[in-house]
Amino acid sequence: MDPGQITGVYGEVSGLPALVSAHVREEQLPEIRIYTVDVGWSQSELVRGSRLRYSQQWTLITDSNNHKSIRTVLPPGPCVPVSGELLSGLSPIQGLRAVVREIAGHQLLEIWDHHGLRKCLNLTLLNKHGRVYDDAHFGCLSWSDCENKLLYVAEKSRNTTIEPQNRSVHSEDWGEGLTNKSDPVMCVVNLHSGSASVLQGVSADVSPGQALWAPGSLSVLFVGWYHKPFRLGLRFCSNRRSALFKLDLDGNCECLSGDNLSVSCPRLSPDGSTLIYLQGRVFGPHNQCLSLQQLDLKSGKTSTLLDVVNRPQPGDFAGVYEALVPCCWSADSQRVVFSSARRNWKDLFMVDRGTNKVTSLSDNLSDLPKVYGSWKLLTVQKDLMVVCCSSPNTPPTLRVGFLPSAGEAVTWYTLQKPIMTFDFHWTVLDVSPPPGEDNKHYSGLDFGAVLVKPPHHLHQAKIPLVVFIHGGPHSQFPAEWNCTTAGLTKLGFAVLMVNYRGSTGFGQDSILSLIGHIGSQDVKDVQTAVLTALRTDITLNPKCLAVIGGSHGGFLSCHLVGQYPDFYRACAARNPVINAATLMGTSDIVDWRYSSVGLQYNYDQIPTAEALAAMLEKSPITHAAQIKAPVLLMLGGRDRRVSPHQGLELYKVLKSRESPVRLLWFPEDGHSLSRVDTQADCFLNTVLWLHQHL
Repeated sequence: MDPGQITGVYGEVSGLPALVSAHVREEQLPEIRIYTVDVGWSQSELVRGSRLRYSQQWTLITDSNNHKSIRTVLPPGPCVPVSGELLSGLSPIQGLRAVVREIAGHQLLEIWDHHGLRKCLNLTLLNKHGRVYDDAHFGCLSWSDCENKLLYVAEKSRNTTIEPQNRSVHSEDWGEGLTNKSDPVMCVVNLHSGSASVLQGVSADVSPGQALWAPGSLSVLFVGWYHKPFRLGLRFCSNRRSALFKLDLDGNCECLSGDNLSVSCPRLSPDGSTLIYLQGRVFGPHNQCLSLQQLDLKSGKTSTLLDVVNRPQPGDFAGVYEALVPCCWSADSQRVVFSSARRNWKDLFMVDRGTNKVTSLSDNLSDLPKVYGSWKLLTVQKDLMVVCCSSPNTPPTLRVGFLPSAGEAVTWYTLQKPIMTFDFHWTVLDVSPPPGEDNKHYSGLDFGAVLVKPPHHLHQAKIPLVVFIHGGPHSQFPAEWNCTTAGLTKLGFAVLMVNYRGSTGFGQDSILSLIGHIGSQDVKDVQTAVLTALRTDITLNPKCLAVIGGSHGGFLSCHLVGQYPDFYRACAARNPVINAATLMGTSDIVDWRYSSVGLQYNYDQIPTAEALAAMLEKSPITHAAQIKAPVLLMLGGRDRRVSPHQGLELYKVLKSRESPVRLLWFPEDGHSLSRVDTQADCFLNTVLWLHQHL
């Protein structure tokens, strides 16, 4: 297979634009209403090895009397490149646009209006704080009610005249993907005076983030993550001890949520009466089913709007597993809209505060069977929902629809179709473990998979099958656009994406069932899914099987070629966990090493021989001597979640046995191997490896 052909295919599928954000503005005219939809896109560009960001604008015209009926959609405006933007936010009344931008090592705050740039402040030269946070965990940019102040989070300022003996003192940060984010502080810029200040009164053992103004703008609401006695990795972990706080401008701070919980995503209702937020457990699975809480700001009373779903019935709502978008409320403050995993799908839901009833908004389609396997909410403002829809053969598609009245269905409008679609065949499999592999503590659970196949004219003979396993392990492969899957399928492979027990979207019981059973239950689930696919689809070639995955998916890939040495003919693993016992001291989420094998974690935990033995027993390294399939390893030199020495450990074992192994080393990349050039390199080498050995 020609490397140029592979790179060309990957450039085609990875270069398709992805939707990342949206904002809606409304204007009332005598006989019509005008809705302006501003959309942010991201696009990978292989020549420059970077991701381009750009914005685009649509204008929707509705009748004044029936504003939920779109009369006209004007052609979109041109794509406008967005260069150097870290954060942006529109003010609710005047429509001013605040932008935090990076230029030549300085961070600037810009305020734009309809006439151009109104104000520009150099936050770096103000020297009140360190770098502004632009990540999804802490970062925010919130306008005050009077639109004269902006609230954001930045790194605490460091004293530049440090005493010599303190220059080398270690400063903890929040781990993988949050390197150098250590001591966040909340900051306010006064746009009239051009001054910046750091809010005082936050406890020294709390790191604040996700801040927003409370009604009246005399206080702020924020999430505080406890970092005593030390910080644990936060990215991809919704199980860190945190709380909801209120801080007034005089420095008085009050905790608004319970103790020993994990909270996130505070979202204020349009009428300012209610704050909703997500709540979960501390420790245990680092991603889990969350409850949706509502706090009445006047009475201070908190109640549960949506509880954790332990075991959903077929077709029912399966729980909340992912972050709320910044704007998720209906205009009347009575309904909340969100996306969440449901089995092998990602669906769009609405919950009514009056009845606590959950309604699926993505099922009311006239073009059944389902065209889109994934519905991802970008925003809902003025009751207009902006969503990204996709499927394994349909790249991201921009759609809009108004929130329905009771008993009505949504009328969806497509604003932007993808440049191309693909004639792949895809189907969803429901899989049940054999009786001997049922979990006695969580009996009766099933799981699923998504099978994607190339068009019939590409395969005269039986199709080689690539088993693609997600990491997490508590995450999901929804039936959505995935450029790795699309690239492999376009090159003639079938791809099976497995959602083993422990994946999100199947209820909390499924997640908890994996605790203490990694390396066995999840391995057997993947194998059962593969056998199910081979049994139900005779076009697949049972003698041409490969397995790929990253992180826990790499862990499972290496387990499979070790436990079923004569079944798989090739393996490609990105930053795999190979030996949980040796990983424990190097990972930023040391708690998971204990939880995954069924042990309770405490901060003062000291490894015991029994704990290390349990971790080793469940690791792929114990089966390494049985591995026959050629193994490709791809490692990030800056990975703080799974040390690259994990992959090196397997590499040396396989080399010592003269087993075919190849190692790719990416010194500047981390756990996700997310750099554009890294992803292209990994795809090229994976395809060549599979082609060579299948």
